[in-house]
Amino acid sequence: MQGDWLVEDDGSVFTGIVEAALPILALERRGEGARLRIAPPRFALDAPAWDSRLGESLSVSGCCLSLTEIDEEGALSFDLSSETLARTWFGESALGRLVNLERPLRLSDRLGGHLVSGHVDGVGRVEAIEETRDGGKRFVLEVPKGFERYLIEKGSVCVEGISLTVVAPGGRRFEVAVIPETLARTSLGSARAQERVHLEADLVGKWIERLLRRD
Repeated sequence: MQGDWLVEDDGSVFTGIVEAALPILALERRGEGARLRIAPPRFALDAPAWDSRLGESLSVSGCCLSLTEIDEEGALSFDLSSETLARTWFGESALGRLVNLERPLRLSDRLGGHLVSGHVDGVGRVEAIEETRDGGKRFVLEVPKGFERYLIEKGSVCVEGISLTVVAPGGRRFEVAVIPETLARTSLGSARAQERVHLEADLVGKWIERLLRRD
């Protein structure tokens, strides 16, 4: 997994605290790549005033992408390389599926989640979803081979750009408990079993692994 990070734009850092969940409007193939177009942020639940500029990096369901166009209606477009299409579910995206957006962290911001690079380490799968008594949901997720070494009980993991806590890791599976507020504000509220999801392991854990391997 190390050395296989997906990099569209590697200069930004995120927190995994989603600001808006927006539907995909179009995926237009362009040669070996594609252009992804999503709805204007004003359509999101309590979306903040959006001040993104062309060329700025945004986390789109956990994938760091550069904003390439804002049309007259405010819809946002991102150009996807062939590498991005190969390593994410964007290439198979269905119209209307929600993607989670987060603008990059500023030095003056609170770190509400955990450090997220927006480099997708792998694509996992929602194995099961169960409603909980408090109105939330429990997700059982399956990860690709090799990712399981980053699953630590009560550790951090980024799922679709959302900072979550690892629960009951075992083999290539783990659970996350998602509260009603997160379900209302992110794509997990409409997620279905067997759906594929972007995963990013804890950034600190990956750096420690890298340093230990060098020694």
